[in-house]
Amino acid sequence: MSDEVLLTPEHPLVVSPGPHLHAAESTAKIMWWVNGTLAPAALWGAFVFGPKALVVIACCVAGAVAAEWGCCAGMKRRNTVSDGSAFCTGLLLALTIGAQVQWWQALLGGAFAVLIGKVIFGGLGFNLFNPALVGRAFMMATFPLAMTSGWISPRPWFSLAPDALTTATPLNVLKEHGLAAAVKVVTSPEGLWNGLVLGFRPGSIGEVSVVLVLLGGAVLVARGIIRLWIPLSVVAGTALATAFTGAAGLHLLSGGLWLGAFYMATDYVTSPTTRNGQVVFGLIIGLLTGLIRVYGGYPEGICYAILLANTLVPALNLWFRPRRTAIAGSPS
Repeated sequence: MSDEVLLTPEHPLVVSPGPHLHAAESTAKIMWWVNGTLAPAALWGAFVFGPKALVVIACCVAGAVAAEWGCCAGMKRRNTVSDGSAFCTGLLLALTIGAQVQWWQALLGGAFAVLIGKVIFGGLGFNLFNPALVGRAFMMATFPLAMTSGWISPRPWFSLAPDALTTATPLNVLKEHGLAAAVKVVTSPEGLWNGLVLGFRPGSIGEVSVVLVLLGGAVLVARGIIRLWIPLSVVAGTALATAFTGAAGLHLLSGGLWLGAFYMATDYVTSPTTRNGQVVFGLIIGLLTGLIRVYGGYPEGICYAILLANTLVPALNLWFRPRRTAIAGSPS
């Protein structure tokens, strides 16, 4: 902290029991790095689905930031909008929903994510669940038709296709009509590469480009912001749970699996702290995702899988805590 910062009621000196950890990266720096790596996937989603996607992204972010600012002002606390966490919550929420959602629904979802997902628990670092997924679960319960139907077909900005052409996502078609029909959705009319890899297919704004989500995740790994234990175990768990269906490849490359694995399951606050705990945590998320997709009522399962696994984090931290060993010759 700078020497110019004075001890005031807004900036108290807090003395807490050890151990004390110091990290070179501040919370704000980490959050803005996460936001930056999400930007390509967000912009690509806006390109694929047109201006409506930009409106949804802007409203989710505006709702989350406004809720953060309002709570700080109402509780007379230091304004934390600049740390980027509220912006990150709104952006992640926007990437998990479709461009067909109304602007006011997105605005309400963003505000709910911050208020109920974070502020009510005491703020950043105290939340039990991923705030963006809390917002998404709220929108699924409150606006089920808008969230699960009327998916906008890919319509790049330069396209002359009609505005309101809607269809179902590959996972929706897979659940209702089988693998052959789902593959047709992915490959028609753009072909397998454009449909499955580049993301010219119906779906949530941020899930359609697996490549850009992976690139963003790779940057986070290279920066040391996240580790690969959780994302890899999430993907492995989903592959195991869906292997017997004959559609494991479609499950791995469709839906929000990669976005959830790299950006939500790895949330510092709501994931285990030990490596073994993180591997088990990721496997649980992956297995639950596969089970929900195959046997559940919704075709997508990563959101509820992460929220359910968040409840196990205290137990995982306890079960996999490192053993304390005394150094030979030193008092124990």
